[in-house]
Amino acid sequence: MLHGFTPPHRFLHYLSWPQIARLPDRANTVIVLPVGSIEQHGPHLPCAVDTLIAAGVVGKALERLPASVPAFGMAPICYGKSDEHIHFPGTVTIDGDTLLRTVIDVGESVYRSGFRKLLIVNGHGGQPQVMDMAARELRVRHGDFVIIPHFTWRVPHVAGKFLAAKEKRLAMHAGHAETALIMALAPETVNMQEAVAAYPPEFPSATMSADGRPACAWTARDFGPSGVIGDPLPATREQGLEILDSLADSWVKAITEFHAMQWVVRPDVSWGTSHQSGDIATP
Repeated sequence: MLHGFTPPHRFLHYLSWPQIARLPDRANTVIVLPVGSIEQHGPHLPCAVDTLIAAGVVGKALERLPASVPAFGMAPICYGKSDEHIHFPGTVTIDGDTLLRTVIDVGESVYRSGFRKLLIVNGHGGQPQVMDMAARELRVRHGDFVIIPHFTWRVPHVAGKFLAAKEKRLAMHAGHAETALIMALAPETVNMQEAVAAYPPEFPSATMSADGRPACAWTARDFGPSGVIGDPLPATREQGLEILDSLADSWVKAITEFHAMQWVVRPDVSWGTSHQSGDIATP
């Protein structure tokens, strides 16, 4: 079914338009938009990793969210800006402008439906700047719209306790943590018999790269033929379940705090008829 990992009662698209119009406090109801990508993740993981993680973590958080906190998940945006992986079959990429306009258009639809709090949970490390740009443009258009662009992994979690020092320093793609989490979310898609390890060379200048990761533009093939940048071999499903549990709990806290949060509301300044705000009217 379309709701995936999200509980059906927390899935916005299962409501009818009159049900949405009757929601008691749309302005403080948190709408959560997972954004992922479809791109190679080595020979052992599916191309849907980033979408699975974004949608899976959001869904598990909404499953645990107290009933007193009004929040709904949306269907994920599955395709992202993944051109760094285009040399591998299975990668599906859209350009940055297409992704930017898509996120903005989705945000405008959320706003027209009467909601004023949108949480974007991005699961792909190659596009946070696009999420930031979309959120800023939506805020410029609508002074009573609060949009938080965030990253799936950028909340407290326990993955670090399972990772070797080199993995923490250099892993970027299809390594230990991602592999363990997919083992928890979609174990049937993981083929550990094909797993291999591959690390990038450490970037030579500490003035340009604080952690040793490449500070130059790169594509996945720069680090070898597998598409892996890290070591997935030590990953286990038990680790993944613990990581998922910690991520879900942190996102429950984040959604709860966003619901309670009050932010600046300013009068809109009209700058074009194509960007006028307003709720959907109820006949």
